[in-house]
Amino acid sequence: MSMYENAKKIYSSYYNVDTEKAIDLLGKIPISIHCWQGDDVRGFDNSECLSGGIQSTGSYPGRAKNFKELMADMDKAFSLIPGSKKLNLHASYAIFDNGQAVDRDKIEPKHFSKWVEYAKKRKMGIDFNPTLFSHPMAKNNLTLSSPDLLVRDFWINHCKQCLKISEYFAEETGMPCVMNIWIPDGYKNIPADRFAPRERFKSALDEILSTQYDKSKVYITLESKVFGIGLESYTVGSSEFCLSYSSQRGIVPLMDNGHYHPTEMVSDKISSLLLFNPKIALHVTRPVRWDSDHVVLFDDETREIAKEIVRNNALDRVFIATDYFDASINRIAAWVTGVRSVQKALLIALLDPCDEMKTLQENSEWTKLMMLQENMKTAPYGAVWDEYLKRENVCRDYWCEIQKYEQEVLINR
Repeated sequence: MSMYENAKKIYSSYYNVDTEKAIDLLGKIPISIHCWQGDDVRGFDNSECLSGGIQSTGSYPGRAKNFKELMADMDKAFSLIPGSKKLNLHASYAIFDNGQAVDRDKIEPKHFSKWVEYAKKRKMGIDFNPTLFSHPMAKNNLTLSSPDLLVRDFWINHCKQCLKISEYFAEETGMPCVMNIWIPDGYKNIPADRFAPRERFKSALDEILSTQYDKSKVYITLESKVFGIGLESYTVGSSEFCLSYSSQRGIVPLMDNGHYHPTEMVSDKISSLLLFNPKIALHVTRPVRWDSDHVVLFDDETREIAKEIVRNNALDRVFIATDYFDASINRIAAWVTGVRSVQKALLIALLDPCDEMKTLQENSEWTKLMMLQENMKTAPYGAVWDEYLKRENVCRDYWCEIQKYEQEVLINR
């Protein structure tokens, strides 16, 4: 009997769980994979250093320096990642031909046509993010909340253009586009006025949303943050602001699990948001103390986030994306490790006897529930994961593949 057949028998006999169903479901869950891991969030549209509370540390060789290199690196990563995937782009990855560059407030769908060709060839949808950082008009770490009307209008127009591009992505790929708005706005020291910046941010968002767009094709999300480098004392787009605005305007709240205080758990917030929102969105990352953008690992919180999605029958209501950037290690390994960690967490969630656990809780059978939860930690999910990789025709141990690509491609850049 193979390891998988033995695991299948154990899950069926002991836990009444169908491993075949779990494998089938896992392969259909789309993970939106961020392009910015491959070039340390540099983008193609300007030479500005990273700003807006964003930093990428390390100088591992092989960073992608243009769209061809980035696409090649993503292809290598995608070949080592099983399951359904989407491409997640920032607006700063616009591709300008023949030196016909425009500023961010004037970008158009045509500047992303090569990305559409890339996605369609690989049968992927595209998600999108206005890029409101690392730009001269992000003055003093203020964009949509700036007291300077010229600055504010520049970024409002940028977001309006991004809406048009998002709709273009959806129409071309035949898959809805999630367009996420996040701003870096805030102050390093204690502000004298917390209200006015948020009032300006709210007004700017209202103007952006006044743009007509097809809500069946584009889902606008709003992402909060607790702090950033250079804005430690006050963040305009706080959790309270973003959740309140999303609820009032009927857009999708997005939680990045690195954008909260260290003791706050996004996994605990998911059920609350699902009660009040048709859909929610997640950026899955790994916070370390106050930094939010480490490669996702198969850790407790990642597993708990996945369990909350599955337990609440919300696989069709939660947009799942990855968001991290590590320049200290092989960037392709970072992509593959992080996305696989999310997928492994989802698999474990799909292999849990959720209904039985819920019944035990409702009946206050706490001892039996605790024992079942502990037993599940040593259930043979590894054999099911290996079987999933086998069926997806993806290798289990991918270091040799990455090392070969590094020696043949990355090291020569």
